Order: sequence, then structure tokens, then C-alpha cells
Amino acid sequence: MICRKCDEESVSIAADFLKRGKIVVLPTDTVYGFSGIVDGRHYSYHTDRKIREIKGRGDEKPFIQLISCPADLKKYTRDLVPDGILAKWPGALTVIVHTFVKDGITTTAFRCPGDEWLRAVIAQCGAPIYSTSVNRSGAPVLDNVQDIKREFGNAVDVIVDDGSKRGNVPSTIVAVDADGAVRVVRQGAVTI
Repeated sequence: MICRKCDEESVSIAADFLKRGKIVVLPTDTVYGFSGIVDGRHYSYHTDRKIREIKGRGDEKPFIQLISCPADLKKYTRDLVPDGILAKWPGALTVIVHTFVKDGITTTAFRCPGDEWLRAVIAQCGAPIYSTSVNRSGAPVLDNVQDIKREFGNAVDVIVDDGSKRGNVPSTIVAVDADGAVRVVRQGAVTI
């Protein structure tokens, strides 16, 4: 199924599919991304595994989790993220912080996207959603819906069309230590 981002019901359509554990291609403020709801209190769909199968990507590289507002980050980490970093949100900045899991502490990459439509989808889901570029692992990122449909149309449940993303730069990624020290992992759309 393809719907256009400008369609009145597009937020509800995308959120409904995500909340049912489906894999959706969403336009972000950078590139198109495979998305699925993050398992948690209310969901256990293992969408990360489904996306890995579609992309042909191993378990060694975790996916970014998109959140609907900057304040949501405090739900997942106790790290001291500098105000100068948080001031870049919403935007194309991914922040890696320490998070708590059953077995102890790990790191998770979060982004509060600059796109208001996308934040509305996430808010309707009531949970973070995974996001990773639309491509086979190691292949170039697909930047238009025609190529995405040809390559992945049978593997995903919905594609939301927002036109060409040609030439868009991916998000900048920074890692934040528990003491607040910041290290640039990948320079992208936001200058740090």
C-alpha cells in the first residue's frame, strides 16, 4: 500500500500499521526509513528482527529509535546530555546514550526528528519507532518511492510517499558519556 504524506489520514494510517507490528517505510527529515514499533510494555512484535531480514543486516548494528519530543529521552537514560546538544532537537541529530536493559546497561541511539508529521506518527504510536535507511545492507540508500516500491514493495506493509529525498544528508550521530562528554560518531546534517 502506498499513501501520500500530504493525505489527511496519512498520520493515522502509518501509526495504525506500526501499532499492529507492521513494517512501514516513512519519510524522515533526512531520508526514507524502514520503521517498526519498538517492543516494550505494550508491544512485542520483534519488528527489529523483521527489518533486519528485509535489509539483510546482522545483529551487530542497532537501529536508531525515534521519539516524539525531546523530553522523552529522560524516560530511557540517566546520562547528562548537554543542553547544547538537546537544543538541536527536534532535528537531524542522533544521540547515543546509556540505557537500562534486563541484563544491565547498554547504549541506544535516539533521535527526535525535525519533521512535525513524523513526530505526530510517533506520538500516536505511544512508543518509539525504529528507523534505518531504506536499502539492502551495504547498498546505496534509495531516495524515491518508485525505486523503494520496486525493491521492497512486497516486503513492507505501507510506503508513505513524500517525493524525492535525493541529495539529503543523513543525521549527525553523537555519543554521550555518562559524565556528559560528547563525541561525534558521524558528521551529517547537523553541525556539532
